Amino acid sequence: MLPYISFTGLSIGPLTIHVWGLFVALGFLFGGVMAARFAKQRGEDVQVVWDLVLWMIAAGMIGGRLGHVLFYDPLYYFAHPIEIFEIWKGGLSVYGGMILGGILGVLFLRKKKVDVWRYADAIAFGLPFGKWIGRLGCFSIHDHPGIATNFFLGVRYPDGIIRHDLGLYLSIDAFFLAMIMLWLFRKKWPVGMYVATFSVWYGVTRFCLDFLRIIDVRYFCLTPGQYCSILLFTFGICIFVWITKRSKNS
Repeated sequence: MLPYISFTGLSIGPLTIHVWGLFVALGFLFGGVMAARFAKQRGEDVQVVWDLVLWMIAAGMIGGRLGHVLFYDPLYYFAHPIEIFEIWKGGLSVYGGMILGGILGVLFLRKKKVDVWRYADAIAFGLPFGKWIGRLGCFSIHDHPGIATNFFLGVRYPDGIIRHDLGLYLSIDAFFLAMIMLWLFRKKWPVGMYVATFSVWYGVTRFCLDFLRIIDVRYFCLTPGQYCSILLFTFGICIFVWITKRSKNS
């Protein structure tokens, strides 16, 4: 079992660095670097990738916070509206960020008049690397506790109960997906394959892991993340079908 070690902030003189925010920022940076490297190897414009990443980070933070506020704890935030802006305490919906970031990203790429799918593949390639690091921030503050367990990666919480810790599991999950992306990178795959792979993998694993959560709101027995996971998985399957049909017709 793992001990409960909480890192919420680092004090450097008068400056306090919030550990959760630090890991999220490092995740964005690492994901962006990997997306840029992917694009460079594929002959795409690296500057477009970095511009796209910056726009998607901004949209992702806004969409992530709005998703958390509206779908996970709206009554609390409506009663304490000032806390909506206190994102350093945690509370971002990954799917909220992905939805708004994806919409803005497509609009940005269309404005640049480049191949949307090729650059979307670059972002999909970099995303698991960013999530791998960023989710360690969730683990550092233990803001996603799970049900009781005897699993060897369970964390003994202050109340003495050993629980699944979803922040850790999601980081491990992203690590394995990142390794799959590296394996795919060594082979020549049709455009759209990385988006499809990310969508199917993350859709399935996130749907399953959410059953272990104890504090997330549920609508008809499923969390908001699980409903989004179903949509993401379906989206990925549709892309696989599209790739297969396009390959047969080419």
